[in-house]
Amino acid sequence: MKKRIVFATGNENKMKEIRMILQDLGLEIVSMKEAGVDIDIVEDGATFEENAEIKARAVARILTRDIVLADDSGLEIDYLDKAPGIYSARFAGEDTSYDIKNRILLDRLEGVKDGDRTARFVCAVAAVFPDGTASTVRKSIEGRIAHDAAGNNGFGYDPIFYVPQYGCTTAEMTPEQKNELSHRGKALRAMKEILKGKVREGQ
Repeated sequence: MKKRIVFATGNENKMKEIRMILQDLGLEIVSMKEAGVDIDIVEDGATFEENAEIKARAVARILTRDIVLADDSGLEIDYLDKAPGIYSARFAGEDTSYDIKNRILLDRLEGVKDGDRTARFVCAVAAVFPDGTASTVRKSIEGRIAHDAAGNNGFGYDPIFYVPQYGCTTAEMTPEQKNELSHRGKALRAMKEILKGKVREGQ
């Protein structure tokens, strides 16, 4: 049976990015939902890397023949002691819309000067292979928190994450631009190099 990559997410926006970046590996890429896995995973790690591997291993225990990938990503705002960090998805409640999450963060930074609004998106991607071994990579993109939300192309915290060298938020970029410089894009490309080696080895 030909190997496939199963990504431990149900987020369709994320799957579009993942397929765009990993498409040239020559492997089928499906979400855990598409692979028929519906489990609740408790992300109780202390770092992005730990949470990514927890997710990947939980799915790999069910799909033992597949290469399972998972990511954990979030926004670190220096002025807020790197919050929301690993709690980015759960910040202000998991079911709270990102419009509200973004508004809360903008309100907390009300009156804070640009130089103190530094922030970064962080992404760790973990892969668990059929032989039980795992690899993890971590990448980030530096920027700052905008004064107002802008753009409709992204999701999550993209509308408030401003990248000075582009003069816009990541939600105002094209998908191609965003994949080129985003934390997830960088992490997936680094992981792709590891996956190429494993595919060559016949893993």
